Amino acid sequence: MRSIQRGFTLIELMIVVAIIGILAAVAIPAYQDYIARSQVAEAVGLMGAVKTPLAEYIGDKGFWPTNLSDIVAGSSGKYTESLTGLGAVIAGTASAYTVQATMRTLNVNAGITAGTVQLRTADLAKTWLCTAGSPNPLSNRYLPGACR
Repeated sequence: MRSIQRGFTLIELMIVVAIIGILAAVAIPAYQDYIARSQVAEAVGLMGAVKTPLAEYIGDKGFWPTNLSDIVAGSSGKYTESLTGLGAVIAGTASAYTVQATMRTLNVNAGITAGTVQLRTADLAKTWLCTAGSPNPLSNRYLPGACR
């Protein structure tokens, strides 16, 4: 009498392992980009939180603050090293202002280490534009859709 063996053959198991390996090779880099974008989103959120206080400051006093810390407390986060206010004078009036966020150098994704992103206004805080910063701009792939 002949017994019937049940189970998977070695080739079937090798095919399954190969498919899992290919999926992992694609998924891990995509996941790392997702993590980096979420870390940059913290910086963009912190910059967004200073738009209203800056608009009130310029509307009340007629000039931009010397230091961003004059109007907001706590200008850093878990992944954001600092927020910096970069004022500008255009045609003798203080109409433009830039808030720059610098990412931390430790405990962040390697692609965004010490990178910068900026939030700018050129019309006394009526409209804001989000862009990569300088001197170490973040890659567009890490910026939120509103900043590309």
